[in-house]
Amino acid sequence: MRMVELIERKRDGHELNKAEIDFVIQGYTSGEIPDYQMSAFAMAIFFQGMSSEERVHLTMAMVNSGEQIDLSAIQGIKVDKHSTGGVGDTTTMIVAPMVASVGVPVAKMSGRGLGHTGGTIDKLEAVPGFHVEIDNQQFNHLVNTNHIAIVGQSGNLTPADKKLYALRDVTGTVESIPLIASSIMSKKIASGADAIVLDVKVGSGAFMKDLNNAQELARCMVDIGNQVGRHTVAVISDMNQPLGDAVGNALEIKEAIAVLQGRGSHNLTELCLTLGSHMVMLAQKANSLEEARRMLEESITSGKALETLRVFLHAQGGDATVIDDPSKLPTAPFIYEVNALEDGCIAAIGADQIGLAAMLLGAGRQTKDSIIDLAVGLVLHKKIGDKVSKGDSLLTIHANASSNPEVEQMIYAAYHISPSPVSAPQLIYEVVTWQD
Repeated sequence: MRMVELIERKRDGHELNKAEIDFVIQGYTSGEIPDYQMSAFAMAIFFQGMSSEERVHLTMAMVNSGEQIDLSAIQGIKVDKHSTGGVGDTTTMIVAPMVASVGVPVAKMSGRGLGHTGGTIDKLEAVPGFHVEIDNQQFNHLVNTNHIAIVGQSGNLTPADKKLYALRDVTGTVESIPLIASSIMSKKIASGADAIVLDVKVGSGAFMKDLNNAQELARCMVDIGNQVGRHTVAVISDMNQPLGDAVGNALEIKEAIAVLQGRGSHNLTELCLTLGSHMVMLAQKANSLEEARRMLEESITSGKALETLRVFLHAQGGDATVIDDPSKLPTAPFIYEVNALEDGCIAAIGADQIGLAAMLLGAGRQTKDSIIDLAVGLVLHKKIGDKVSKGDSLLTIHANASSNPEVEQMIYAAYHISPSPVSAPQLIYEVVTWQD
């Protein structure tokens, strides 16, 4: 088998079999296949696409390139949740304790962020003392005891994907849907979950800007998951504005607490209930989505979900009293408003610009070596469809300086105010299941 022949076959639109795809991934991971040949192969996939069978073979070849997590010591059906990323997306910190509170085991591996804010691990580390450095035995014990634990991702999970993604990033092949789908699903499958709920974002603040592409990606990932024995569901949700009101690490922890107290952002709460309901269903803890949702709503109302968050934070060394006193979380020295310059209705919010503004304040990483400021960020007071009068606060800036002209200019550029009424955007566009 020669790599150049496989490049030519894929370039000409032919379908590759499992042995051929295994040859490519094994050879590239070991260094026997050079970057320039893998670049040509990725570009051939970019233009020719891949069949359903090819996507499955590629995904599993990347899964088999490294370590696979064994969660068999954890009782029950383990359901993982993955988001394709967005602005103000605090869902994991809400959904994980919420579904754990009704008996669904949440054994989650999360990462750090590169972009507008930190990842789930960074956000949780805004809680004083919280840590993710726990061994496998302790991890399994915590999930079996409390139904929840979150650790950092293993360094040897899907090494083929890490190497291929770095190559795609510099060869113009990041946007290939088969390559995106296999990249995401290889990590989820290697992480050991029995079932997977995917939150596929679409809009200005998401990787997928177009609904048709988001639908194609969702269907590809659901197809891969179910073909390899992981019951998979995808929810396609809006990211044309920040999901929650908070954008920033400690600020998002505060908002997660507020949602679990029953007083958080409507959109954030609604999406968490939707994702959580599918997780409860996949874990076979409810007979219908309606029953699953009622269970989660009752858990919030009774305080059980909030108590599960408290137990989870304490079990991993965190100061759980932040739930009762959020002032114990990191706090920025300067807090001030950005006010509307005219009357009207919020017609659009550039979620990507809001995310970039938060990153410029220090809430995110511009490079993987950047140091995150856990205290800074933004809290939005006006979303699309809201009426606004001149002088009303659009959002609050939490910063390390009393003024940030570049950030303020970016915020004004992100907000578009119309003299006419505007409807709030649809939050959930579609749910993609195996039957679709």
